[in-house]
Amino acid sequence: MGFARTCSVALVGVEGVVVEVQADLEPGVAAFTLVGLPDKSLTESRDRVRAAVVNSGGEWPQKKLTVGLSPASVPKAGSGFDLAVACAVLGAAERIDPRVLADIVMIGELGLDGRVRPVRGILPAVLAAADAGYEQVVVPECAAAEASLVPGVSVLGVRSLRQLIAVLTDEPVPEEQPDEQGRPDPLLAGLRVPGTGAATGMHSLGAAQHDHDHDLADVVGQTSARTAVEVAAAGGHHLFLEGPPGAGKTMLAERLPAVLPRLIREESLEVTAVHSVAGLLPPGKPLIDVAPYCAPHHSATMQSLVGGGPGIARPGAVSLAHRGVLFLDEAPEFHSQTLDALRQPLESGHVVIARSAGVVRFPARFLMVLAANPCPCGRFSQRDTLCECPPSAIRRYQSRLSGPLLDRVDLRVEVDPVSRAQLTVPGARGESTATVAARVRQARERAAARLAGTPWRTNSEVPGRELRGRYQAVTGAMDEAERNLERGVLTARGIDRVLRVAWTVADLVGHERPDATDVALALQLRTGVPRGVPMAIGALT
Repeated sequence: MGFARTCSVALVGVEGVVVEVQADLEPGVAAFTLVGLPDKSLTESRDRVRAAVVNSGGEWPQKKLTVGLSPASVPKAGSGFDLAVACAVLGAAERIDPRVLADIVMIGELGLDGRVRPVRGILPAVLAAADAGYEQVVVPECAAAEASLVPGVSVLGVRSLRQLIAVLTDEPVPEEQPDEQGRPDPLLAGLRVPGTGAATGMHSLGAAQHDHDHDLADVVGQTSARTAVEVAAAGGHHLFLEGPPGAGKTMLAERLPAVLPRLIREESLEVTAVHSVAGLLPPGKPLIDVAPYCAPHHSATMQSLVGGGPGIARPGAVSLAHRGVLFLDEAPEFHSQTLDALRQPLESGHVVIARSAGVVRFPARFLMVLAANPCPCGRFSQRDTLCECPPSAIRRYQSRLSGPLLDRVDLRVEVDPVSRAQLTVPGARGESTATVAARVRQARERAAARLAGTPWRTNSEVPGRELRGRYQAVTGAMDEAERNLERGVLTARGIDRVLRVAWTVADLVGHERPDATDVALALQLRTGVPRGVPMAIGALT
């Protein structure tokens, strides 16, 4: 009887569970049995592994073979167990020393010719292996850079099963023939899911895509909206832009990611892990260090927005926008139930999806930007009568955004149409992205210094009890906001959000604590009612 074991990782969402892959050979009729709650793609590994071993020059054992995946109670999905299954079988057949395999984690899919193909979720899988105490990991060669992001783990990237067998048996490592020049590497196909490119609005290019072609200086006028974008970026506040078509709502949202600071190391690993699991990690860019930008179409389903799908749930748009921007253009056109599903992740910063196959938790701390027209035709305004929509249609259209959802939005700005004079006057360009981004970075640094030693990083994350206790405004600064609470203009949640925005304004202008002017600007950005304060941040400094 021959027995060998090695390890791989089963992913449940973005969390991994180390799985022990055991192979047992016994005398009897040649058969291959795979146990341990495998899914369809994993069950098919029996044929892939057999062909890969034979085509790699190995001899397939003609005995009764049982491969077990332990713990057996955890569902296993995907083809990433192929490499571990093949090595465990070769260890049981004594082609490889079983003692060498015991403390190695192997992740990768095998082609029929023995080549090792990449799979999604390499980074979270290696993170799980490191947390479990493993120090050696074998991954596909083209995913070695992604796996190397985890500190304290020795990563071996292999291109074929032949190479791995040679390394484990101390034999000369064979050279693999390179693919034909000028053709894309077929092994990179496993890193992406078809239909999830940049054209879908669900991509991880983030601010890198917007640095050169999308500058805030291109936005003409819109002082209030530009200020709201700057405040949203500095404090992580959600934003609602309402205005007629062509006023610049989408332009402002597209330029917001470039204003956000670059991600710190911990945030980069979180974002990269989500995009790796989703199959959206661009080849050649193992670490995402800029804020992601996700703009799903208004026909998106609840599962595509929040997460879900058959079997183990996959991350949705709210998780793909983690630490970045989720832009919902034409927000009233989204299904009302889909929009209301955002209320829980907006408060908690994560989304929990319960399915029959298990419960999955995805991170979802994003900056939400809603854009909407004032009416179905888009021309409703208090200053003209161009709109022909009946009042009932306007009320019905505006009511598609529920009150509880809008109550969670800190900044609400009306984007006015751009006049001819604003478009034609020379030198009417506003501040550039670089100028605003520098001010946002300084505000983030002030907030980080104040919140040092707490679990919060931005003003939008500070809970209300701490705002009312530890982080209070200047005496008397909140009087007007409290009067709005008594009149029913603000809710209790709303007054906390006004104070959060006031802290962000104070950080932008360099105040130690929010004063009456900072609170007045925060109130104007939330309610839309003029408070007699300058709307440009530069005018307050």
